[in-house]
Amino acid sequence: MKDGLNSEKTRILELWQKLGFNHYLRSMESLLQKIEEFKQEIAATEANTAELVEAFRIKYLGTKGLVKSVMGEMKSVPNEHKKAFGQVLNDFKLFVESKFETLKENVVGGAEAIGNTIDLTLPGDPITVGTRHPLNIVRNQIVSIFQRLGFAVAEGPEIEDDWHNFGAMNLPEDHPARDMQDTFYINQDPAWLLRTHTSSVQARVMETQKPPIRVICPGRVYRNETISARAHCFFHQVEGLYIDENVSFADLKQTLYFFVQEMFGKDVKVRFRPSYFPFTEPSAEMDISCLICGGDGCNICKHTGWVEILGSGMVHPKVLDNFGIDSNKYTGFAFGMGVERITQLKYQVNDLRLYSQNDVRFLKQFTGVV
Repeated sequence: MKDGLNSEKTRILELWQKLGFNHYLRSMESLLQKIEEFKQEIAATEANTAELVEAFRIKYLGTKGLVKSVMGEMKSVPNEHKKAFGQVLNDFKLFVESKFETLKENVVGGAEAIGNTIDLTLPGDPITVGTRHPLNIVRNQIVSIFQRLGFAVAEGPEIEDDWHNFGAMNLPEDHPARDMQDTFYINQDPAWLLRTHTSSVQARVMETQKPPIRVICPGRVYRNETISARAHCFFHQVEGLYIDENVSFADLKQTLYFFVQEMFGKDVKVRFRPSYFPFTEPSAEMDISCLICGGDGCNICKHTGWVEILGSGMVHPKVLDNFGIDSNKYTGFAFGMGVERITQLKYQVNDLRLYSQNDVRFLKQFTGVV
């Protein structure tokens, strides 16, 4: 191809000289000489990656590449000699394209050769195993324990009206929980709010079902609290409700004894303390021996050796009457616990904020928990 280019170059120059185009000879001879230099440069080009091949294409065959620039010189050639000179330029373009195809095939062929050397019997890359959130783990455990006692799961809306959240639960108009400082109100008149407990689900169950009723109500609740290691503006509860004939406080105690032993083990000590809740009468809070210090006293149990885990009591007759349930015929008990508190005791988590910070280092610790 080199000899052909030189002979064509010589022929064109001699022809132009005979025809009197001496004023083009110097510029055309210079251009033909540059084409020869370009060919030598291109012939010596090596490219062993796809990036280098693409760079070659852009440099020589791109819209602003060298071939485009050289082809533009056709406008300086007299019309009667464009055919001869065009052949030279076309040969140059074909030479560059041929070199580009060769480089591309070499790179693709090399990649295939590497691919063919992969040992398919080697183990694959490890897949990171996720885990359930600790609150979901504990929530599922609580639900499972009570389901074995015959409790069904009931759920309800997180945005509630005043009646289902407060009024039906026998909370008076002047109760502190109704204040703006304690509750997130969405609308005042009529009152719509983010539920402060899942007792509102119990209300909806009593509104639509007749005794016997045996349900647990897990879910997220909201209170206007300052966020700290011990409190948060949202948290999770599991509340329970059992209504039937001849339900007694003894039934409540035995149900909660069973729950504690299944959740924390047979050696945990339990005690009940009298308390007050508007929706139960009598009412009691349930404590267990501190699992952090073994009952010796620590910051978690405030050096008492006991930790409160839930509130409970017999359903107030007025609550039953609010839903048309005969309080002279039926009795019942209710209880409620915070999932965060149970998780804290079970896994010794010392900061409630860890549950909602999405820190992978914290969540990875529960990978082995089912």
